[in-house]
Amino acid sequence: MYYFPADPPYFLLLAGLLAGITSGVAFETTLKNLVREWSKNRSTRTLANLKGTQLFVPFLGISAGICVFLGSGLEVFGLPSKLSYALSLPMTVLIAWLIWYQLGQVLVQLERGGSQALDLDSLG
Repeated sequence: MYYFPADPPYFLLLAGLLAGITSGVAFETTLKNLVREWSKNRSTRTLANLKGTQLFVPFLGISAGICVFLGSGLEVFGLPSKLSYALSLPMTVLIAWLIWYQLGQVLVQLERGGSQALDLDSLG
């Protein structure tokens, strides 16, 4: 009663990982540029409002890539494809929402206290 796929989705596994990594690099670059621009001129636009489509599109790419990676990974280990994606999709959506929420909190904290507010070395 075991399910062994005849042709495991190794291509999807690697494609999901590659999509997640490349979207992550785009996300990092965009976030650094937006914070640097805000830091230079301290515009009236708050850092929390920087989370627009310019930052959300790479984040969606990360989430989609990780969802495909997780689903394909579960499929490689023997789960049927519908079950593997039924498990990976809600998990990815929940984790992505939590990370997006936390990013907003960090940006608000950075705006209020500057980069010293994020200095974790001074806490210990």
